[in-house]
Amino acid sequence: MGFMSRAALAAACGLAFAGSMLGVATAADYTLNINTALTTSDPLYKGLEDLQKNVEARSEGRLAIRLFPGSQLGKDEDVLEQARAGAGNAVVVDGGRLAVYVKDFGVLSGPYLASGYEGIRKVVTSPLLDEMAKKLHDGAQLQVLSFNWWQGERHLLTNKPIKVPADLQGIRMRTPGAPVWTETVKAMGATPAPMAWAEVYSALQTQVIDAVEAQDPAAYGSRLYEVTKYLTKTGHFNLITGLVTSAAWFDALPPDLQTILKEEALKSGDVASHGTEAAIADIEAKMKEAGMTIDEIDVTPFKEATAGVYETLGYTDLKKEVDALLAK
Repeated sequence: MGFMSRAALAAACGLAFAGSMLGVATAADYTLNINTALTTSDPLYKGLEDLQKNVEARSEGRLAIRLFPGSQLGKDEDVLEQARAGAGNAVVVDGGRLAVYVKDFGVLSGPYLASGYEGIRKVVTSPLLDEMAKKLHDGAQLQVLSFNWWQGERHLLTNKPIKVPADLQGIRMRTPGAPVWTETVKAMGATPAPMAWAEVYSALQTQVIDAVEAQDPAAYGSRLYEVTKYLTKTGHFNLITGLVTSAAWFDALPPDLQTILKEEALKSGDVASHGTEAAIADIEAKMKEAGMTIDEIDVTPFKEATAGVYETLGYTDLKKEVDALLAK
C-alpha cells in the first residue's frame, strides 16, 4: 500500500470516527432543529421525542430531528424569523404569535373557543386550517407541519383567591404578547404583562408581576407552585399549538420526506395531546401536595367578560365559521 493510499485511508477513518462521535445527524441528508419553551418533563415534549424517533426510522436516517427544550435556540419569535430566512428550524407555537403574519391564526388562541382536545382538534384538522396554512406558507415563508399539539387549558396562578373578574383588578399578569392574549387578559380584569416564559418564575418571586396564566404541565414543569398560592381553573384559553418550520427548507425536501414529516407530525401531535390529557389530574395532585390551593369556580362571568374579544380583534365572522365547524 503506497503512502497516498495510507493517508487517504487514515483520513477516511478519521471522518468515520468523527461522524460516529457526532451521531446520526451527521449521516442524515437533512436535519430539522425543533425549539420549544417547554421542559423535558412536559407531556408535549414526549410527543416530540416520538416524532424524532419515528421520522428518523421511517426516513431510514435521511431526515434527522434535533430537539432543543427550554428555548435553547431563543424566543419563539426569533426562531420563527430564522425559519422565515430559510433555516432548518422549527418551533412549537400558538396561533396568537402566528397572527403577526396571518391574522386569521389569532382566532385559534381566542378565549373559550372550544372544549378540550377533541373539540379543538376538529378545527385544526379542517379545511379552514388548511387555508390559513397556505396563506402562512405563501405570505410569510412559514410551513405548518401539523397544528394538533394540545397543551391543555390555561388557568390563573395568583397569590390571592380569584372568584370573579373584578378580583383581578390591579393585578399584573404575565401572558404572551400577541393581541389575542393581551386583550383577553385585559377583558378578564387584569393588566397584561408580556414577557418570556423563562423569566416568569423570577418575576413572580421578585413581585415584578403578581400572577400568570398558564396550562398545568408548563406551570408544574417551571415549579410555579413555589411562587404562587392559588390555581383558579378558569380554562380561558384552550392552548393548541402547531409545529411550524421554514417554507423554503420544507419545499427543498424530497416529496417523500415532506410526506413523512407531515404525517408523523400529525400522529405525534395526537400522542403528545393524549399524554397531556392523561397527565393533568396527576399534575394538579402534585401541585396540591406542594401546598397550592386549586379552586374550581363558575367560569360564566369570565366567559361573559371575554366574549367581546373576538369582535374587538376583528374575528367575528371567523368565530362564526369555527362555531359552525364545532357544531357538526
